[in-house]
Formats: sequence, C-alpha cells, structure tokens
Amino acid sequence: MKAFLLAAGLGTRLRPVTDTVPKCLVPIDGTPLLDIWLDLLARAGVTEVLVNLHHFPEQVVDHLARRAQPTRVRTVYEPTLLGSAGTLLHNRDFVAAEPVFLAVNADGLTDFDLKVLVDAHRTSGAVATLGLFRAPDPTSCGIVELRDGVVAAFEEKPTRPRGDLANAGLYAFSPEVLDRIQGPLPQDIGLHLLPELVGSARGVVLGGAYFRDIGTPEALAQANRDWATVRHKPWAPAGDHLLWK
Repeated sequence: MKAFLLAAGLGTRLRPVTDTVPKCLVPIDGTPLLDIWLDLLARAGVTEVLVNLHHFPEQVVDHLARRAQPTRVRTVYEPTLLGSAGTLLHNRDFVAAEPVFLAVNADGLTDFDLKVLVDAHRTSGAVATLGLFRAPDPTSCGIVELRDGVVAAFEEKPTRPRGDLANAGLYAFSPEVLDRIQGPLPQDIGLHLLPELVGSARGVVLGGAYFRDIGTPEALAQANRDWATVRHKPWAPAGDHLLWK
C-alpha cells in the first residue's frame, strides 16, 4: 500500500517557528512530526510514501537522508503549491495500480491506527473514507454531516456549524477518486474535492485516539505537553472507531 504525506504547506499560523524550519520537522516531545507520521504509516502496512515539499525542502531531504526508513520514501518538490488535491492529481501515476491508498495531512498529530481507516474503506466499497474527530471549535474545521455512515454534507470552517464532527485530514481513497478533481490547480481536498464526494464518501471516527492540529504555537505547546503520555497509551479496539457497520 502507498501513501501521500502532504507536507508542502508554509505553516504561516505557526510562525515564528516556521520562519526557520518546515512545519513537518517541528519536534513533538523531541521527535520531528515527519518521523511520527512515517512510523505511523509503516505500522499501517504502507510500503512507499510520497512526501510533497515546498517550504525549506532541502531540510526535509537532508533529514530523510539521515533517517533509517521503515518504508521507501520519495520526495516531490512543488515550486508552486498545487494544493492538497492537486498534489494527488499531479502524482496520480504513483497510485495508479493501488486498489486503495492513504493521504494524510502532515500538520496533524495523532496515534490513530490507520489500519482501521484502511479496513473500513475496503469493507465499504466507497470511493473515499474520511477520518473524523470531535472538534472543540467546529468553526475552525471542515465539518461533516453523516447519515447512516455516508457523508451527507460537508462545509469548510462554517460560521454556524451544524455539528462538531470534523475532518481530521486522514483519507483512504480508491484511485478513481482522482477523476473527481476538476478545474485548474491549485485544488484543495477540503475546499474542492470533499464537496464532490458528498453522498459517496464514508466516515470513521477516531474514537479514543489522540488528535490535534499543531498549526498554532499554542496547539504545538499543548501537543508537546500531551505526547509523552499519549504515545505510550494502548489504542482502542477497531470496533470502537466505526461510525457505521
């Protein structure tokens, strides 16, 4: 199985930290976020990862060269940002032969077992399966409405959210999802692709797993306080995560 690790963002909300380091290399309790993600993907059975780069790409390349890799990692530099969906489309040959692939945003921090997401996707036969969490501030997230486990509505950062079930930036996709990406690049998964998947995508809740967007200095500080404890806790059984059966 292959995966996209979407790491090209500028990390503007995390300044001044990202004035000198790309967001994916920001340490969490001493470990770069990139390493946490690569280990998590390897644990889920991913054998090859494509990491897109833009901000301080040479730092990421140098870091990967020094790291013992549990999976094969290739990097793709984007001189102009393509958007998260644009990256998938631009590199569709990478996953053309895969029945299912993962795409994850590198600016989230989680201990969620990604095998749960993959297994749910394979069982459902859906074109896409989204990892979802309960957001403390739904106005800052992409909010999903589910009916019988199917995504019935999606709204990015609503001013009047109709719920708190939010997109965690964890996706299991079938390759045909790339045909749903329309229009000129850049294209974003949340803004452009997910609205096209209403009625055909499904959702899996992260359950008792930890999840935090580390996009601000305050969130990063909290993640550092949390992680030493979180990373040693046992994961909840897979059945505790499913929003549909």
